[in-house]
Amino acid sequence: MPKVKIKKGDQVVVLTGKDKGKKGEVLKVLPKENRAVVQGVNTIKRHTKPTQSQAGGIVEREASIHISNLAFVDPKTGEPTRIGYKFLDDNRKVRVARRSGEVIDA
Repeated sequence: MPKVKIKKGDQVVVLTGKDKGKKGEVLKVLPKENRAVVQGVNTIKRHTKPTQSQAGGIVEREASIHISNLAFVDPKTGEPTRIGYKFLDDNRKVRVARRSGEVIDA
């Protein structure tokens, strides 16, 4: 199983599919399935029954999308980039944007 380098809260862009080019924030990562839920991407409609807490009707929500169809957005340029890892001087392991060399989570 490949390592999932995208985390919750990251800004990503969709590379393929019906939502190609859309940018959004990762709301949830499902590492066992290699999928992620991105805000405003891959929206589906679900017909829900009314409950005590909420009314019934058609609810639109985000479905998961495969990790391979997402790319991290470079914080410096705003373009899609791959993610690498690097050790800082104080022996902390941080993620690095491959395109610009910018440290992602310092």
